[in-house]
Amino acid sequence: MESRKLQHWRLYLLSLVLGIGGSFQYGIQVSVIASPAVHIRSFVNHTWQSRYGAPVDDATNQLIWSFIVAVLSLGAWAGAIHSGSLPVTYGRKKTLLFNSVVAIVAALIMLCSRMAQSFEMILLGRFLYGYNVGLGLSVHLMYLGECSPKKLRGVMTLTGSIFIGFGKVMGQIIGIKELMGTEEMWPYLLAISGIPAILQLVTLPFFPETPRYLYIDLGDTEGSKKALQWLWQEDNLKLELDDMQKERERTQGEKAKTVKDVLSSRCVRWQLLTLIIPCAGVQLCGINALYFYAFDIFRGSGVPEDQMHYLSIDLGATELVTVTLCSFLIDRAGRKKLMGYGYLLMGITMCALTVMLSIKDLNSWIPYVNIALIFCVICIYGLGPSGVSMALPADLFLQAWRPSAYVVSGTVNWICMFLVGMLFGYIVNGLGQFCFLIFVAYTILSAVFLIYFVPETKGKTMTEIMEDFNKLNFKNRGADIERTDVYLATKF
Repeated sequence: MESRKLQHWRLYLLSLVLGIGGSFQYGIQVSVIASPAVHIRSFVNHTWQSRYGAPVDDATNQLIWSFIVAVLSLGAWAGAIHSGSLPVTYGRKKTLLFNSVVAIVAALIMLCSRMAQSFEMILLGRFLYGYNVGLGLSVHLMYLGECSPKKLRGVMTLTGSIFIGFGKVMGQIIGIKELMGTEEMWPYLLAISGIPAILQLVTLPFFPETPRYLYIDLGDTEGSKKALQWLWQEDNLKLELDDMQKERERTQGEKAKTVKDVLSSRCVRWQLLTLIIPCAGVQLCGINALYFYAFDIFRGSGVPEDQMHYLSIDLGATELVTVTLCSFLIDRAGRKKLMGYGYLLMGITMCALTVMLSIKDLNSWIPYVNIALIFCVICIYGLGPSGVSMALPADLFLQAWRPSAYVVSGTVNWICMFLVGMLFGYIVNGLGQFCFLIFVAYTILSAVFLIYFVPETKGKTMTEIMEDFNKLNFKNRGADIERTDVYLATKF
């Protein structure tokens, strides 16, 4: 039994290498920017004064700071768009190596920004980091999904969420004033993402290209078999090779599909809906609102201001632990249940939180109940929606469609993140604690869709999953017509 667990150790090691240079970068970039905010804004003011002889006004300083924060999403969108073409043209492995170089360049720009007295270099560095995150997150998950056996596919793709959580916690920890959150250290803090990029650049060349890319895209049967044997340390690969052969025959002579094909083709309509709703939900489920309101609730409970940063580490650590627990559940409970019921429970808990926030002054113990409800929502988010959404593009789409599916998922994620970042402050100012009701509506509608309309993908091959979705895509047609249309619908 122990030898069976260790059989795929090379695959586990690959997930570590991909995670450090992939989704870890997303987590650390989201969290690390908060700590040096005061120092960066002071640097902007000092630079402005040295150039123009007068300090920058507050409105301009706030605008520049907002761009520094938000430009990560725009860069990530650009990276997500290229995640459909670069992996097809150059392969998954070479794309990730190039992406590591982008992060290293961004880190060098950050290091030199103070020396050059240029806050524009911080903007450029954040944009390049965003590009690295947008491209790396998509290709990281694509790489893992195409290297994993179906019994481990859910667990392996879920490591993307684990590394995001790990990156968030690490960004919060190294950003405390006792470590790198100081006036002298902030350029080094902003450049920290160069270290995982170097690690990936040095170690990834020792791993093979994905077996599915070799077999289906390049037609390299022998190379694919060698890659599988190396990663899985298994000689009996007939089932996996047969599944890839069926997929190759189904897509014989096809070019990789474009984003337009994914958006317009009937044969992937339900897969597209199943992808978009949870990917948007990662940003629209209210988790960012929760992190924002957490500090007000902590203050109401008497937590000192200088302890707030440590409590934010606790919140990030809670998310990391629950996402890790999700890896043990995803291939047992299934994607559909974890995500559907996860959204439902999030909606119910946020309803309760909204009510309790409205009556928080009635009794001294209510703020502590609110703290407990915050941790409950984060636990539910980590156990279900956060982790499972990462597995969807690898589960739902065949090889020819998968790169463009990652473009769609990345675009939805980053646009929603940008919109939430731009509009959330106005929503909070207008609605107060009732802002949660918007997120409650989205989570409950998403739960209904996922529970009642989406097939389970647990333990199924790619072709079996596609056949389940074809019953929805072509439900008004007869079986024979359906098969013909599925075949024609994937020919262009």
